[in-house]
Parts: sequence; structure tokens; C-alpha cells
Amino acid sequence: MGEGEDEASSSGAAAGAPKDPRTIARKYQLDLCKRAVQENIIVYLGTGCGKTHIAVLLMYELGHLIRKPSREVCVFLAPTIPLVRQQAIVIADSTNFKVQCYYGGGKNLRDHKAWENEMAEYEVLVMTPQIFLRNLRHCFIKMDSVALLVFDECHHAQAPKRHPYAQIMKEFYNNLDKPPRVFGMTASPIIGKGGSNKLIYTKCINSLEELLNAKVCSVDNEELESVVASPEIEVYFYGPVGQSNLTASYSKGLDGYKLQSECMLRESLCNFKESQKKLKSLRRLHENVIFCLQEIGLFGALQAARVFLSSSGGSLDRKGVDIDDNHASFVQHYLNKAISLLSCDVLDGADADSVDLETLEEPFFSKKFAVLIDVLSRYRLEENMKCIVFVKRIIVARVVAHILQNLKCLDFWKCEFLVGCHSGLENMSRNKMGSIIEKFSSGEVNLLVATNVGEEGLDIQTCCLVVRFDLPETVSSFIQSRGRARMNKSKYIFLLERGNQSHEKLVGDYITGESIMDKEINWRSSNDMFDCLEENIYRVNDTGASISTAYSVSLLHCYCDNLPRDMFFIPSPAFFYVDDVEGVVCRLILPPNAAFRQVNSQPCPSKDEAKRDACLKACIRLHELGALTDFLLPGQGSRKTKVSTIDISEINKAEDESFREELHEMLIPAILRPSRYKLDCSLNLHFYYIEFIPKPADRQYQMFGLFVIDALPKEAEKLDVELHLAHARIVKAGIEYLGMITFNKEEMMLARNFQEMCLKVLLDRSEFTSSYVMLGNDAALQMDSTFYLLLPIKQKFYGDKFMIDWPAVKRCLSSPVFQDPRGLSLHDSYLPNESLKLLDGTYSKADVIGSLVFTPHTKLFFFVDVILDEVNAKSEFNGATYAEYFKEGCHIELSHPEQPFLKAKQLFNLRNLLHNRQLESTVASQPGKSILRLLYGHFCSLSLIGFSFQIQE
Repeated sequence: MGEGEDEASSSGAAAGAPKDPRTIARKYQLDLCKRAVQENIIVYLGTGCGKTHIAVLLMYELGHLIRKPSREVCVFLAPTIPLVRQQAIVIADSTNFKVQCYYGGGKNLRDHKAWENEMAEYEVLVMTPQIFLRNLRHCFIKMDSVALLVFDECHHAQAPKRHPYAQIMKEFYNNLDKPPRVFGMTASPIIGKGGSNKLIYTKCINSLEELLNAKVCSVDNEELESVVASPEIEVYFYGPVGQSNLTASYSKGLDGYKLQSECMLRESLCNFKESQKKLKSLRRLHENVIFCLQEIGLFGALQAARVFLSSSGGSLDRKGVDIDDNHASFVQHYLNKAISLLSCDVLDGADADSVDLETLEEPFFSKKFAVLIDVLSRYRLEENMKCIVFVKRIIVARVVAHILQNLKCLDFWKCEFLVGCHSGLENMSRNKMGSIIEKFSSGEVNLLVATNVGEEGLDIQTCCLVVRFDLPETVSSFIQSRGRARMNKSKYIFLLERGNQSHEKLVGDYITGESIMDKEINWRSSNDMFDCLEENIYRVNDTGASISTAYSVSLLHCYCDNLPRDMFFIPSPAFFYVDDVEGVVCRLILPPNAAFRQVNSQPCPSKDEAKRDACLKACIRLHELGALTDFLLPGQGSRKTKVSTIDISEINKAEDESFREELHEMLIPAILRPSRYKLDCSLNLHFYYIEFIPKPADRQYQMFGLFVIDALPKEAEKLDVELHLAHARIVKAGIEYLGMITFNKEEMMLARNFQEMCLKVLLDRSEFTSSYVMLGNDAALQMDSTFYLLLPIKQKFYGDKFMIDWPAVKRCLSSPVFQDPRGLSLHDSYLPNESLKLLDGTYSKADVIGSLVFTPHTKLFFFVDVILDEVNAKSEFNGATYAEYFKEGCHIELSHPEQPFLKAKQLFNLRNLLHNRQLESTVASQPGKSILRLLYGHFCSLSLIGFSFQIQE
């Protein structure tokens, strides 16, 4: 979940006359506002009674606390994104306060400085509770900087639940020296089905008051009746529903295709856990098609299958697993079979778009759907008619909307569907949601088929017909959806199956439950409350940041998500459960590159609680190890960590120390593991060309080949990676398969020695400070934990094929450091134009250029780039000569002052590709340029001939 800033939000501080919301307030609104100024209250009023305006009045009365330059703000919380946007506009239009709104998925505000700026600029912050809760937990916002806290649709704050509303109050409201004023708004203070049991209503109301530390307040219905219209409730019966032979036949056929696809899926997957996830997704899809068959009819099921087929390979929602190519093929197999089966009688050979829907009857359309068409037909001639049809499922909303759009008898209705932003099936974007609501308000669209996303808070004053295609699941849902019908003489219609007593009782309970709720508000029959779900909380004393069992799982996943990854490895935690005598114990295994690997929970009553406890322990341990900062955010080792400092050497030192704190398991890719082969015989290896393309193209790199015993996966050949080097350079890397190549025994020995040499120089060059280095010892002849070869390659002169650059390999291995010192002569003849005197002997200039040298006085290695014939010890330097500089500053008499200097580049330390190059972003250097130094040859010893800078890079 990310936080966002709605850049379309308007500010009430625009130039103009001061706005006074009291001028349009009703008496009961002013009375409730007056009480809210004095104490925390929960306003319980029906939809359309102006609860938001009471909140605006309260902001106005407490304006002296939040108006800038005050450091305090008003935080207005709304549970959905459409509500956040809507309420921000209402507040901005009604007051002169500076208003901004925030919700997930918009402009990121992920650091404390950004939120400090927001708090300093705006006076009213409208946001989803998830954003506010995250800000409190990581101390982006502190509760003591909030003067007024408003909960819209506050009935979600239930003691036995972990809704963000409840967590805000449980974790951050108590124990404050100066808690904010709390103002809650709801049209129904309970969430459950209600029924006729008064105790349920009483416990809900008492628990809500206890959690929000507020009293529920309302107004007599007589006073409201004059200002708010209540829709007339009607019931339309259909059925009774009996399954026709044709429908039963189709259901049986679809079940058969589902079983067929399940068998195919099981046979193709060897991972049991993955297969169960994919099977669950397939079954969910099948169940939705069957549901549409029963609720809408054959044409509805056919349309549902088409929708699924066109929506990302059949993924139902974001709760389902990601659909890979393998899984998608089985989903598409099922859907294509289903479409073929359902099309037989529905289309009868005709094209889908040319079917005359008017002629379709049961079982092509269900009895329930036929009644819906009848209801909409009756109201099609009403002037300025707007209607919302509520359904439970997303797929039903899409299918019903599609059919209604194509019925000629309902061409008066301009229909759209409205579902949530995270609903799968080609997710409805927030902009599209807003656009549809705006079109419905303006009349461009006059019929919405909506899920429960349309129930809460949408302020559409001109809707006059609400149809419950599916029954509401709770009293709150009933009250909220009924409240969408705002106009005088509005209708609220239930579609009920004739003879279904359970459905009839449910509707009766909803209607009577509202009157029971009204009585319990004024006269409580009990003081009972629901038990509050207790939370274990870990708090950082230095910052105040905290984490509870409610948030521990999310934070742990956030930490793992920030660990280094690639296309073959996605770090994620694994959970295993053990039944203990005292309860369930969860064993949590973290990824190999995490700060530690394993932790066990305490015995808990359920798997969910055990998982939360294990994650809380893990987060505490991560904070103690420094993997989470004092604000409980992913810290060192995160791929997204940003550090602003210049002392890179100190950072590197700190990193080295931190990496030594924990020893991690070494994971070796299977493709690089050793096999039964040995090095005392010929060997056939797979040959891959590693291509490096620099950006900018200002240099050339040595071409290398990768040689392995087993072929790499096909996906690896498509691998395209950007390597971020020092000095802001980027190299694009990829591989190309060039076939098989045979190494004889001698070539294998050369290749292994060359690779051993390279790795020693790059990883641990301490051996090369001595005059002799031994390669190819007996242990190196065996394949230990890994086997692969990296060798320089070159293009053949007669084509574009590549071959191993054996001359370069042999030249490096002929270096003096690999020769027995007893057989070397240090006094070769010195020819000034052709040779150089180095510390360990005389060498030809050709051997020195492009080679690696060592300077014992600095213990550093350098690549010799060129020999500067025009620069020697007699050349001018700082007003004198180099010879004079060394004599006076270093007390060194140069023995060969006429010898030319060397221009060289230092051998740098090898960095892992996971190294955070952002640490070096503040180093001032020009892209594509390296630091060059002048070296006096007699201070250097020759280490490796032909080991150039290009090879090291």
C-alpha cells in the first residue's frame, strides 16, 4: 500500500469572501456541532441528513486550532477513495481551509520531510485510514499534531476486528496528554445482520462508543422527516426457481470441463503448493460461471465466460494467484470449452453481436433477471429517472450491465457498471470510477449496476430508484444502499424468490432492526460490549514508531519486498505451522539474503495469530540488527534505501562491518553446481557470448565467454540487464548461445589457471604482493562447489564467429609472477628506446603497456594505459622538476631520470552487482572518465602481462 496525493484536490483558501458554513446549516446540525465542540460524539443520522456538513461546522468552530501557522491539523478519514475525493471537495467548497487528500496509488510521499511539508502547508488532510495508520506507525504524522480527528462511516471501528479505524484508536489514542477531538459519522452504528436480538445492537453500540471514546447522538425522526425523504420499500417476487433440464445439463457439462482442466493442470505441475493455488483459481472461475448461469441464465453465463477469457487469461481478482503462461492455457481451455457448450443453444449458429436479446426467455434469461427487466421497463418513462442496481459480485455487475446496454426495450437507460479499483477483471481505474460517478450525477448515465462500492457515502442527490438484485448482507448495507435514493417519492425495491422464507425473514429483520437500533440509541437495555481484540505492540522509544501484531505481517512482507532480487529469485517469507500442546506454533523462514533466517512464534489459538506473532518477533529482531530503521522502515541492505552522504570510504567500511555481523547460507544455482566430470580429460561445454554495451558508447570492453557443463534455461538467453557502474556509467549486458565447444586437457588447465588468476586478482590480490604466485594446485583440479569458466574471446578474422582468445590467456599466464624466481634474470639488457627499468627487472615496453603493475610503497595495483615518452623525471612539476620533487619531498634520488613515466589507472575493488550505487551518487565526477595517475617505472613491479583495464572492467 502506498500513499498518494490527489493533485486534483482543491484548496479552500482561494481568493474570495470568507465562507461561513453556518449560514446554510439547519438547527439540528448547529445543535449537534455545539455538542461536538464540548465532547467526542458519534452522529447517527440517516443518509442525506447532512452529517458531513456538521463535520464542516465543527472544523469551522475549531478553526483557531488548525489555521496556519498552527502546527496542528484536522485529519478527516473516509474508508474509500471516491469518498475521500468527494469529502475533500465538500470541505474545500464550504470553508476557506487549505485542503488536500491522500490515498493509495497516487503521488508517493514516503519520507518524513515530505510529510512535514504537507503538514506545514495544509490545514485539513482528507485520507483513507490505511494511509493515516501507516503515517502514525512510522511517525510521518504524530497524533499530538492532530487537533480534530473525523471518522466518516465510523461503524467500521469494531472492537473484535482489525479495521484501520479500530487500530488507530487502540494503538495511538490512549495515553496522550492532549488527545484530539473525535467526531464520528454513521448511518448505522452496527455492521452485522442484526436480527431481532436487542443484545447484539446494544453490544455493537456500546463497543463503538468505547473504542472511539465518544457518545452516540441522534435527532428525533420527526425533525428529520421535514428535510429528508425516505424511499418507499417495495418487493417484487420471482419464481419459485427450479433448475430446468437444460440448465442442469449445462451445469453438468461445465463441471466436466472443470475436472478435465484440473487433471491437465495437476499433470503439468510438480509443485504441490503452486498447483493448489492454481486449482483454487480455476475453481473460483468455474464457480462464478455457474453462479451467473443460475442467477442470470444461459446468456449470462456465456457472457461471463467471454469476460473472463478477455481479462488477463482468466484471473478473477487480485486475491488469486498470478496467471502464468502455463496456467493461462488451462484456464483458456476451460473457458473455450464453456463458450462452445453455452453457445450451442444460445447463438444457434448466429454471431454473438447479432442475437436478438428480446426473444430470449428462460432458461436463456433467469426468472430473477426477467423481473429486473420488467422493473426497469416500468420506470423507463419517468422523467429524470436515475437508478442503481446493487449486486454482490463483480462479474455479475459486468454481465448485467452488458445485457442491459444491448436490450432495445430498455434503450432509455444509459447503463454503466461500477466496481472497486482492485477488483481484477480489467481493474476499473480510479479516474474511470470518478468519471462514471460524474456522468451519473450529470445525467449522461442514468443506470448504474454497482457492487457495494456504491453503497457508502456517494452523494448523488437525484437518484430515485434503487433495486437490490442481490439482497444486502448486513443492516448497514441495507441502510446505506437505501440511502442512495434521495429524491421525493423514491423507490427501494427488493427482488425476492417466491416461497423463500429465509430471504423474506432477512428482509423483515433489516426493516425491524432499524427501529430496534433507534430505540437502543436512546435507551440501552444492557452495558455489555464485545471483547476487544488485544494487540502486542513494540515501540521504539527514541522515535515513537511502533508495530503491532495487526501490522507485523505487512511490515515483514514490505521488508522482504525491498531485499535485492532478480528475475530468477523473488525474496519472500515462508510459514510453517506445528500443532503444540498449548496451541499452534508458526515457524517463519526468511529469504537467504535477509538479516537472519528463522524465528518461531509463541503457541497461539489460531494459525493467523501465530503467524502475526512470528512476524512481530521477526520485525523486532530486524530492528535490533539494524535492518529496520528507528522509524521501522526497511534500512541497510534495502534496494530502495537512499543515503545522502559524501564520505564513501566510511560507508564502505560500515557496510563491510555490517555484512560480517551475520553469516548467510550460500545458495548455488543448480546450473553452476559441479557434476561427475573431472579435469583430467576432454570436456564438452556450452558456450555463451556475454555482450556488453556501454551507455554512453565511449569505450570498449573485453569480450568474454561463459562456459558451463549444462545448458542455461531458455529464459536466460532473453536476459537483458543494466549494470550500474561507478561514475554514473551504465552497461547493458546480455548473453547469446553459440553452441558446444570441446576443451582438451591442456586447454582445460589453461582455462582453469586463467580463471583462478582473475578471481585472485579481483577478489583477494594479497598473493600478488609477493614475487611468486602458484596456480593450478591439486585441489583446484577438482570441481568443488561450483563449476563454470569465464574466458576472453575474440572474433575470427574470416567471419562473425567467436573463438577463445588463447594467445591472451597464455600471455597473462606467462607473467613473471608465475615463474620460478630462481630461473628469472633481473638484469636484462636495458635499451632506452625499447625497454623500461622496473623495480623487479628490465622489461620491454610492449610487455609493460596494457599490463598490471604493483607499487610496494603504496600497496596498490595499477593498469598501465600508455608510456608517456614526453614526460620523465626532468619534466616540470609545480615550479620544479619531478626529480627535484622526489629528492626534496621524499628524499629519493631517481636512478633513471631520463626514463619516461607511466600513465596508469588504479585497480578498483570489485563490487557485487547488488551493491547500492546510490551511495556514490554524490561523488563529483564526469561520466565515462576514470582517474589517471603518473607512475615512475622504477617504483613499480610487473605483476601480470596483458591483464588490461578492459579485462578487469
